[in-house]
Amino acid sequence: MDEDITPALTERQRNELDYHRHHARQHEHMVRRPFSFDVLDRPGRRWWNAYWQMYAYLTTLDLRGRRVLVVGCGFGEDALRLARLGAHVHAFDLSPDSLSIARRLAERENLAVQFAQMPAEALTYPDDFFDCVLARDILHHVDIPAALAEIRRVARPGALFVVNEIYSHSVTDVIRRSRLVEGFLYPRMCRLIYGPGQPYITADERKMTQHDIALVCTILPRLELSRHFNFLVTRILPESSTLLARIDRLLLLALRPVADLCAGRRLFAGRIVK
Repeated sequence: MDEDITPALTERQRNELDYHRHHARQHEHMVRRPFSFDVLDRPGRRWWNAYWQMYAYLTTLDLRGRRVLVVGCGFGEDALRLARLGAHVHAFDLSPDSLSIARRLAERENLAVQFAQMPAEALTYPDDFFDCVLARDILHHVDIPAALAEIRRVARPGALFVVNEIYSHSVTDVIRRSRLVEGFLYPRMCRLIYGPGQPYITADERKMTQHDIALVCTILPRLELSRHFNFLVTRILPESSTLLARIDRLLLLALRPVADLCAGRRLFAGRIVK
């Protein structure tokens, strides 16, 4: 049975709720359009894209019958795709408006997903419950130490933890926050990078840093997957150009010794140690 839990929220969480209430209204059309599972068919074909490479990895695993948790599921895209792979999927989000869309999509696609409303910092799942946990574009929205403690609690020893997050090394972030970039370049390039309309960026979110990654890795002593993406793409180049995205990925591969400094996104996975 789906579950909705709403404990006392922080100011940051209330801001997230307000933002996603409006964001969900703008995406109501999702429940009327066909849902795409194409990333499950041949995910490796887009080798330059972190999302597709995440599924290139996930589809090599046998998730059938495994309990999988999707952290901050949003509109439920990952929850539905993992359910299609045969996993017993539990997914939660802070936003009831996003969950409304997710539930309707799952019902329409005839996929069993257990959705619940709760913050990542206060999960209601039992201890040692999940075989796999997926966190995509959510950890930079939350209190990472608190959320990480909860994820570790609800995961079984040796559970797989897959993380796909926007990232910026503290050195490159200084450049990003400089007066030249923040005040002059970024406002002029925002439309080129994100297209028309407002980019999907909440007021309180902050990209994960190398220190955040190191914190997550304290429960993942050995990584089974570790890749860097987005050197210039999503920073000064749009992700929509396949050619530019391919060149960008090749540049980052060539810069592998300093990839931690240059990358704008991290994809990694390991087994949780308790």
